[in-house]
Amino acid sequence: MGRFTGRVAFVTGGSRGIGKAIVERFAQEGASVAFVDLNEEALHKTATELKEKGYAVYAKIADVTDASQVETVVQEIVDAFGAVDILVNNAGVIRDNLLFKMTDSDWETVMNVHLKGAFYCARAVQKYMVERKYGRIINISSTSALGNRGQANYATAKAGLQGFTKTLAIELGKYGITTNAVAPGFIETDMTKATAERIGISFEELVQASIAHIPVGRSGKPADVAHAVAFFADENSSFINGQVLYVAGGPKN
Repeated sequence: MGRFTGRVAFVTGGSRGIGKAIVERFAQEGASVAFVDLNEEALHKTATELKEKGYAVYAKIADVTDASQVETVVQEIVDAFGAVDILVNNAGVIRDNLLFKMTDSDWETVMNVHLKGAFYCARAVQKYMVERKYGRIINISSTSALGNRGQANYATAKAGLQGFTKTLAIELGKYGITTNAVAPGFIETDMTKATAERIGISFEELVQASIAHIPVGRSGKPADVAHAVAFFADENSSFINGQVLYVAGGPKN
């Protein structure tokens, strides 16, 4: 018996990196897990790995920026598992560039995935959570919400998620639903590898440069973020609502 036995967790962008670590954490602790992604190969690989371990899994290719797809997915999760107790809005993309080089598409793509995606998913699950008088919504923000060169779009979206978090906390709290955010710092993922490539250095060089500014003296791993998400998702965290937890190895706010 794990602490999430009998619970159903839905994670967006759950096939790789932070999302995969979150899905694995919930599965290991007893939850039925559902996740969506646009990367078909990664989604199939992760779903297969989990099923081979005997976990209850729902996995589907879906675009979180499409409201109808989100509604269909959430209905299918409820049909399969009977509920959706935990939502983790993790799906994200980067389109980094300095302001004068940033295109309309760079801006809109990042806004749509992070903000529209989180809105559609939260709106879709809340009615089921309200009916059951229980829910946990966790939004994945970032230390970039505090400002980061070359990320006007990403920083704005991640800051927006913090405002979204606090508003949902106010609106949904009376229904037994808490909403919190986890804001990772430097985490070793495919996304940070893409950042190294963009700025023209090796990933190891980026890791070492980042560690130089992290008080605990190491880079973050996806499991570090998954641990924080699990803390907010725990039944015993019912009096923690509307908070932003920075998982960055040291002060960020």
